[in-house]
This record gives sequence, structure tokens and C-alpha cells, in this order.
Amino acid sequence: MNKIFATALLALLNVWSVFSESVPRAEYPRPQFERNEWVNLNGTWTYEFDFGNSGKDRKLQESTGLKGNITVPFCPESKLSGVEYTDFINQMWYQRSLEIPAAWEGKKIFLNFGAVDYCAEIFIDGRFIDRHFGGSSSFSVDLTRFVKPGQKHNLVVYVKDDLRSGKQTGGKQCTNFYSGGCSYTRVTGIWQTVWMEAVAPNGLKSAFVRPDIDQKQVIVAPEFYGEANGGKLEVTLKDGDKTVAKKEVPACNGSVVVLPVKNPKLWTPETPNLYDLSYRVKNAEGEVIDEVKSYVGMRKVHTEGGIFYLNNEPYFQRLVLDQGYYPDGVWTAPSDEALKNDIILGKEAGFNGARLHQKVFEERYYYWADKLGYITWGESASWVLDVNNELAARNFIGEWTEIVERDRNHPSLVTWTPFNETWGGGENAYLRLIKDVYRMTKAMDPTRPVNDASGDNHVKTDIWSVHNYEQDGAKLAEQLKFEEGKEPYRNSRDKHYLAVYEGQPYMVDEFGGIPWMAEKDRGNSWGYGGMPANPEEFYKRLEGQIDALLKSEHVWGFCYTQLTDVEQEKNGVYYYNRTPKLDMKRIKAIFEKIPSRLVRE
Repeated sequence: MNKIFATALLALLNVWSVFSESVPRAEYPRPQFERNEWVNLNGTWTYEFDFGNSGKDRKLQESTGLKGNITVPFCPESKLSGVEYTDFINQMWYQRSLEIPAAWEGKKIFLNFGAVDYCAEIFIDGRFIDRHFGGSSSFSVDLTRFVKPGQKHNLVVYVKDDLRSGKQTGGKQCTNFYSGGCSYTRVTGIWQTVWMEAVAPNGLKSAFVRPDIDQKQVIVAPEFYGEANGGKLEVTLKDGDKTVAKKEVPACNGSVVVLPVKNPKLWTPETPNLYDLSYRVKNAEGEVIDEVKSYVGMRKVHTEGGIFYLNNEPYFQRLVLDQGYYPDGVWTAPSDEALKNDIILGKEAGFNGARLHQKVFEERYYYWADKLGYITWGESASWVLDVNNELAARNFIGEWTEIVERDRNHPSLVTWTPFNETWGGGENAYLRLIKDVYRMTKAMDPTRPVNDASGDNHVKTDIWSVHNYEQDGAKLAEQLKFEEGKEPYRNSRDKHYLAVYEGQPYMVDEFGGIPWMAEKDRGNSWGYGGMPANPEEFYKRLEGQIDALLKSEHVWGFCYTQLTDVEQEKNGVYYYNRTPKLDMKRIKAIFEKIPSRLVRE
């Protein structure tokens, strides 16, 4: 029997090995809410561009095979997609067949998308099923009424992406044909994993998990797809093999689970302790009908008296700007290992975290940040959005709510930053938008500070962020000096309707940007302040800026621009291919002149 079992197990592992090699990004895409019954839909799909917006007239929604092949989840602009078409794509179509496992009979069947830029319409066997707006937020489509377990069906996805309309988020995607300045290659359509999963009709839909280190407990607020009398939810918290707490409550949307945690092991970048969480939904007979694996980090962030606190202790954030671009995948990492490696590179350069800039990073990135110990700021892809337009505001609010709900359980995420450099924000629609987004974010997640608009134009904010690319350390120190009776340095001073500084933690969340590039790149590339003549001049300029921040006693965090070069912008501490430019040990020592546990008099 043991030999037969071993042979079967080996065969299964061989099948999984082949599957993993043939399917790009084969890992489970939602590691903080993981089920066993799922099917990865990445791989070869057929596709067709629709430049004339005539696809529906031509009945492409009924197509069982379009003109070309594309590798999902990579956008058509990327090399890894096999397409590499970089002009504007306002409409396109995707197609593939779906085989629904027979074992999914009696369950709800969901089609999940990590992200599709920008508007996606879903068709099954030629029938319209659902529509989603938002280029960066994850969404699910309930297929239960439209498919049958044990049968094959035809899936078509129609994508619309009008980047230059001003009505949608775009981040650093360039609105001109060629990349230029700090805008880069565009992203259209599917750019994160697509997968199906089966869930019991009364299964767990979501869980908002709030660690409470002050009262030594974890609070879980569950939500279910459906409720039934007699149903139970069993929640177990474990530290390795040791069960820390276990509780069973009625499986209803009004239930709250409180798990005591004696002597909690706190999560920090230096000690990224994580506890395993498991959820088991049982019916009235006690049968387990749904099971989900998760985890939680015991940590607390708050602001008080102009200081950022981690676990009730002052904490200085040494962040790096990470734009999440890849030479071959654009917005999509070529592998899960590549996501992990970017965090390792940041830590090896002396940073304790990253500001995830103008892109909503996939959940696997947050997973690695949680595991490796790396604080993050979650930001939308707000650039190219007209913040004075009411339809644009409506589109933003819908997308941002999905982002906050998806990522609010990650311990590494310590600050929400919905907007960046909204210099053109006006007195009417902009003010309303910022106030609404601030209130909505705090209502959905009161556990984190909100930096309303990185780089000033503040309206309602918990963090006072400014951008300053002054290259001379002495001048930078002078600009950041606090003087009695005067408002500190800020990027917007001439707009009477903006907020005034009221003692929030003051952070320079963009600075530096010192260029260093190969000889061949110097004609068409750029960085801030001109390129140093030699490595020694680079180190000297960088150290002068760090010394200025260290002297500025009111500064409680910085974000250096940037982790890697991106296309024509050559101011990363690493090249675009992730190789080091200079002596990383020396660069690390410079950034770490400001310790995380900084003590200011």
C-alpha cells in the first residue's frame, strides 16, 4: 500500500511540475485567502485588436478563436505576452475555452481576475455576463448560473482602455506614443492572473482581520456568500504547529470573532513574525463545507505628536520608490521570484520599505513583504486621471474601494496614498474628491494613516508629505528647517483652499533621484541634478542629502527615488535589469545612517 501511494504521489508531483513549467505565474494569486479548489487560467489565449470598435457588430463575443495568440497574464505591450505591440490599444478581445470540473457540482463557481486595464466585459458562450471598471482592482464574476460542471464553455473578454480620456486611472503609462520624462510603456487588458474557484453557497466571502496588540487579541469580521441557520465558522490561530487560539461562532454576517493572543510575537521589518489563520465553515450537521487558509501579523501603526509609531514605538521609515516596472513584463512581474527579489534588493540597499508608486501591486508582492519584513505604502495609479472631473472621480472611488478592501489585511502595508502630485487639483470637484476618499478610506480601514496626496496639495491628511529634489545637502537642510510662526517647506503654497500644516508626521516622500547611467544611455536618459562625475561624487551627494534629513528633527520618514531605473529614467540604485550600479554595501551604509529606531531629542 505504501509503495502504491508513493508511486501515485510521485506521478502527481510530476504532473504538477509540468503544469508549473507550462503555465506562467502558476502560484496561487491570493495567498492571504487561499482555497484548494481552483484552476489557473494563465497561458495561451487567442486575441484580436479592435481599432475600429466594430467587434460587437462582427460578433466577436461569440468567437471560439480569434486571430492571434497571447500569453496571459502579460499585457500585449510586453515581450512576455508574445505580442509586443506598443501603440495605443483602445479596444481588444480575448478568448479561451473553460472546462468546469465535474466535482464542482452544487458549488458557486467564480471567475477571478487579478486586474484588467481598464473596462472588461465578460461573455460566456456568446452571452453577456458582467462588466467591471477599474484598471488596477481585482474582481470576481459569478458564473454559477451560466456554466455546468463537467462541461466545456467558451469565454470571451472584451476590453476598453481609453488612457487619454482623463476619466480613468493610468499611473505612469505615457499618453504620447513614445515613453518620455517619467512616463513609460502602456498597459492594456489582462495583466494579472486569471483563475476559477469553487465555493460552497454558504462559504466565506471575506474576512477583515484587525490585530490589537494593546489588548493582545485578533478581531475577525467575516462575511459570507449566504447564511443558513445552524451554520458555524471555526477560526484557528497558530504559531507554527502550536495552536494559540480557536473559536467557533455562528456563520452569519453579524458575527465577530475575538481571539486572545498571550505574549504576542510582534511583526516588524526586523522581526516579521506571522501567525497562521484558518477558517472552516460548517453546516448545521457539522460538515465542513468551506476551508480557507490565511495569516496575520500582530502589529499596530499610528501617528501621534508628529511621529509615526510602529507597535507604539517611534519608527523612522527609510522607503524607496518602487514603480513595479519590468523590462519584459511591463506591469507584470515575470515570476513570483522576481517579486520577492525586488524586496530583497530594497533591503540590501538599506531600505526598510517601499512606497509602491503609481501602480497597485499584486497581492503576491504584499505576501512577500509580509514574510520578509518590508513596510509598504499602498498607492493608486492616479496619474492621467482628471481630478477635477466628476465622472473621473466616480470611477476612482469605485476602483479605490476595491483596492482598500483587497489589501487591508496585510501587516506590511502601513499607509494609504490614494493620490500623487495632484498639482492641478481645483477648488471644487478636487476638494470634494479628496475629502470623500479620505473619509471612505478611514471608514473601511481605521487602522492606518492616510496620505491624501503625496507631494502636497493636501486637503485632509494624516501624513504631511512633500517632494524635494534639491541635490545640495546644505541647501536641502536649510529648506527643511522648521521656523517658529512659519509654515514648513511645502510644494503648494499659493492655493488658499488647501490644508495648512497641523503637526502631522512630516515626511519627504520623494527626494534624491541621483542619475547614474552607462555611457551609451547618456544621450536620451535623465535623472535629477545631473550625473555625478564619478562614484565618489555620487556617494558624497547622496550622503549629504541623508545628513540633511538626519539633521531635520521634524522629519520622520523619507522615500528615495528610486529602486531601479525604468526605461529612460536612470535614477535607480539598480539598473532596470536589477543588477547593482555601484557599491551596494556603501550605499546601504549611507541610507542606514538614519536608524529605524531613531531617537530624537
